[in-house]
Amino acid sequence: MSHTTPAIMIQGTGSNVGKSLIVAGLCRLFANRGLSVRPFKPQNMSNNAAVTADGGEIGRAQALQAMGCRVPLSVHMNPVLLKPETDTGAQVIVQGKRFGTMKAREYGKQKEKLLPKVLESFSKIGSTADLIIVEGAGSPAEINLRAGDIANMGFAEAANLPVILCADIDRGGVIASVVGTHAVLEPAEQNRIKGFFINRFRGDPSLFDDGMREISARTGWQGLGVVPWFADAAKLPAEDALGLEDGFGSGGLKIVVPVISRIANFDDLDPLRLEPGVTLELVQPGQVLPGDANIVLLPGSKSTVGDLAFLRRQGWDIDLKAHHRRGGHILGVCGGYQMLGRTISDPDGIEGAPGTVEGLGYLDVETVLTPEKSTVYAEGVHVASNVPVSGYEIHIGRTSGPDCERPMMRLKDGHRDGAVSADGLVSGTYVHGLFTHDAFRSAYLKSFAVASDLAYDRSIDRILDDLAGHLEGVLDTEAILSIAKT
Repeated sequence: MSHTTPAIMIQGTGSNVGKSLIVAGLCRLFANRGLSVRPFKPQNMSNNAAVTADGGEIGRAQALQAMGCRVPLSVHMNPVLLKPETDTGAQVIVQGKRFGTMKAREYGKQKEKLLPKVLESFSKIGSTADLIIVEGAGSPAEINLRAGDIANMGFAEAANLPVILCADIDRGGVIASVVGTHAVLEPAEQNRIKGFFINRFRGDPSLFDDGMREISARTGWQGLGVVPWFADAAKLPAEDALGLEDGFGSGGLKIVVPVISRIANFDDLDPLRLEPGVTLELVQPGQVLPGDANIVLLPGSKSTVGDLAFLRRQGWDIDLKAHHRRGGHILGVCGGYQMLGRTISDPDGIEGAPGTVEGLGYLDVETVLTPEKSTVYAEGVHVASNVPVSGYEIHIGRTSGPDCERPMMRLKDGHRDGAVSADGLVSGTYVHGLFTHDAFRSAYLKSFAVASDLAYDRSIDRILDDLAGHLEGVLDTEAILSIAKT
């Protein structure tokens, strides 16, 4: 296949070298020049999914990149999404819909069959664009995974794309990582890479001039620039739980989040990280939930039953009991909401052996896990404040019980969502993304005597513009454009 729309693929020397943010910044940079730009990632692995208008799922990074392009989300921006459920298996989402749950070895045999779907999505994305910026996954240097690859060079070859390599100097060994990548690639793949740039440089970039020359001499690749450290990157939504820092802010309201092993859709936390009146503390496994928390927020989970057991192994259930006894508030979102009930039943064995487990018991509700998955936009009103809310649901299972008579939201479609305990201290909801909405977040924080005037979406938009400006000054953008047109 040869592409007709100009396109470039950004691959990395490793995971977490900053590819996602660089692509988001380049999307905004070229969109600001008046081009119709689209992001694309053939295969992504993340439990932090975004829901498209037609109820499909894509990786959260592609949602941020679409925001960079100023275009609506499409399932075709990320046609294959892997959502890890265990250490060895993942749910496979193809073009927005659940394809199945597979072990890594089984998926390895299947992925080549998914290439036509990936190329179909790539073609659809290109039909409305002047430029496509494609993000690789992990690294092309993982040559043990090359057979049947659809994430890096396998896709670049199938779509006949030029590649630019991104390397992270902050982790050290950057010359070896670029030159080493060149060394392990096949000659045709070496030739497919047209240039490289260095990311996350601290200090005076001219100090690396000799390093750039040395890399070019050893690889034959064009040096396209050195990108200095961009501090505001920490304020943008993180795709990977590894990107979550332990704490943000120093405000008077302390919100504590236990980092469960299959934490999902933790972008719920992103707006709270930017609130001046809030301290957001992420408690890592093995640590104690702090006694001075005002709110404990139980986040979404890709494996509710497994994460409930994980939570108990950390002793967090005991910490939570003490927190509640002190009059502390608890908010559960999606999987966290399910954990707060009396029981979670899994009659079909969706998350493991069929059976019923005891929940934390703070809400008088029961959850039954069902094979059908709900991925929908949700609009309605927050009952306590009467403020309009919107967000999205992305879950399996149905929850019912007496506390559902005190819903957290009344939705436009007539449904009631969530539950609130009789004493008002504990609440749960299936709706993700609530805190993104300024009116709801302001009303929620006001109930804890915290004033908020943060315009969240505007602040993210401004950071994307700043990131674009940051890249404009340091990367050879004209060379990048001309490479995309080759």
